[in-house]
Amino acid sequence: MTYDADLNFNYFAPTKVLFGKGSLSDLPYEVKRLGHKAVLVTDPGVVATGMVDQVKDIMGSTLSGIYEDIPQDSGMEVVDRGASLALSSGADVMVSLGGGSVIDTAKGMCIIMTEGGSLRDFQGMQILTRPQTPHIVIPTTAGTGSEVTCAAVVMDRQQGQKILIYEYFNTPRVAILDPKMTEGLPPNLTASTGMDAMTHAVESYCSQQRNPISDGAALHAIRLITRYLPLAVSNGSDLMARGQMQLAALMAGWAFSNALLGLTHAMAHSLGAVCGLPHGLANGILLPHVMRFNLEETPELLADIAEAMGVVTQGMTKQEGGEAAVFEMEHFLKRLGLPLSLKDVGIEEGALRPCAELAMSDGSIIYNPKMIPDPEEVLQVYLKAF
Repeated sequence: MTYDADLNFNYFAPTKVLFGKGSLSDLPYEVKRLGHKAVLVTDPGVVATGMVDQVKDIMGSTLSGIYEDIPQDSGMEVVDRGASLALSSGADVMVSLGGGSVIDTAKGMCIIMTEGGSLRDFQGMQILTRPQTPHIVIPTTAGTGSEVTCAAVVMDRQQGQKILIYEYFNTPRVAILDPKMTEGLPPNLTASTGMDAMTHAVESYCSQQRNPISDGAALHAIRLITRYLPLAVSNGSDLMARGQMQLAALMAGWAFSNALLGLTHAMAHSLGAVCGLPHGLANGILLPHVMRFNLEETPELLADIAEAMGVVTQGMTKQEGGEAAVFEMEHFLKRLGLPLSLKDVGIEEGALRPCAELAMSDGSIIYNPKMIPDPEEVLQVYLKAF
């Protein structure tokens, strides 16, 4: 990897990380350190696992209430309703327990609990001018990285589009990574959320805003995911693999929170908004095709990714190394048993053109290494993935 002599960047990563089996027991101390009482935000799937009861017992008197009605693609109205409930319960701290949708809903609630109004008043980037409600995140998946990022993606059903909210002042204060909290995740969700983390790492490493710190985090995340995701998929009780995947997702989160993302995410967000396709699944299907699309701009970077995935690139040209990364990513998806095409997950070809047009207005597309002026180019990538 090389950098220009005029390299200049900011790096922001303020979240305290507690890692290890049993680290959940520190939750009451962290609530008291940040405030008095916390509202717990989660979803019905997590409730069904019994983990909510476990967290309730640990929180004891620091728990003010529970908001558990978070759907898969949470929306502005879900955030506003939850913030009202949290304020009426007397909470001054937020605890989120779940995957990306739960965590991003909680991030939106933190803003409304501090600023008032509706989340629709705060769409965009770096609008806020003061710290928001303190937020402690307990992820139950290893993929989103949202536990350490300042970004949240929330569905605006009035616009028919997922909205990116990017605020330094709303970054979670604490992330508790307890491998036991991901132990019950089914193999298919372990694989698809893991590919979300892989996509964060690959896209941040190839982003126009990449920097040496984010690059280091991204490449090590790729190494960990390549080694430990297949183990976590094949044996969900392997807590060593679960823990390493949590760390990989976190590092990929730190990488993309600073370097940002690219075309894969713009296309996946659009598939989620138009067709309801789960984010990690969409990322996994699209990633090799976007890597191939970007190959002419980033052969050296993709060759580094191939090496991080264990490919011996010595003796290869940069172009050959980049092609090897695309091939290895396709092979990795097959090893995980994930769908390889949009047709496999029930997407209709007629939905792809509206998705391509929608992707052009997604904030992630700006940082893709290859400039994309025409939605027809996005459509061609969709068709290759179809």
